[in-house]
Amino acid sequence: MDASRFHGMIPPLATPMHPDGSLNLAAMPPLVEHVLRAGVHGIFAPGSQGEAYALHADERAAVLDAVLTAVNGRVPVIAGAGAIATRDAIAYARAAERAGADAVAIITPYYINPTQQELYAHYADIAAAVSLPIFAYSNPGRTGGVRIEPETLARLAADIPHFVGVKESSGDLTVTAAMIRACPPGFRVFTGRDTLIYASLCHGAAGAVGLTMNVAPAWSVALYDAFRAGDHAGARAWQERVAALREGLGRFGSYPVGVKEALMIMGLPAGPARRPILPLSETQREALRAFLVECGVLQQHEIAAD
Repeated sequence: MDASRFHGMIPPLATPMHPDGSLNLAAMPPLVEHVLRAGVHGIFAPGSQGEAYALHADERAAVLDAVLTAVNGRVPVIAGAGAIATRDAIAYARAAERAGADAVAIITPYYINPTQQELYAHYADIAAAVSLPIFAYSNPGRTGGVRIEPETLARLAADIPHFVGVKESSGDLTVTAAMIRACPPGFRVFTGRDTLIYASLCHGAAGAVGLTMNVAPAWSVALYDAFRAGDHAGARAWQERVAALREGLGRFGSYPVGVKEALMIMGLPAGPARRPILPLSETQREALRAFLVECGVLQQHEIAAD
């Protein structure tokens, strides 16, 4: 299976919500247009930044349908379909396939601690249930330390034609590079860390899935374009800006509220994070506004006009 169309900068789209925490699907089109205007190469929804962990099955389906409708085939849409139990992940993957997603991403099971053989069986069972491309998603910091090892990825890639890639979010560049080396040519390794986009591309990564692409998608696209053009100085300069934005956003509230608050300051209707994550205080919000001006996401006149 040719997975080459999965490449570049792919934002894990925020899920818009009303103040009471219910889905605000009418707000999805402006969020989608915001990232597509910047030239992103795909969309991942719902993922961690999209609060998939806090969505019921019917809500996941509604979010995916809203994204697919808004995107209307302009870029590939990768659907988050992970779950603790294999049968639940299969159900999510089948629903995504019926909805028309271009691929699914399956995070390693969390709360439990499966072996590598159990992870292999988990992904193999899901692959047997659907025909669309499958990406693993390794994020040990959010899954109790569970990670998929390069050797397990290589085995899955060799055995399953439509097991095409991985989102690697450990933050360990050694692991990213080992995955690229271990897997066959054409296997798509994406970094999930905004701070490591340039370094991962240097090692042969296909692209990145980074939360800052919700806020400043054009920056990561510029980084990728510069790298592809051989302008390494330019790519490093954009990486510095993206890294500063990522590190700054992490100072404001509990994940994933910082990105949603930034989007609202920018005039985009992301709404709050689902509880128990609380909105920023007004003092925190004003500090975030100042940070967005300082780092160049917002201009001072935009703040004055708000």
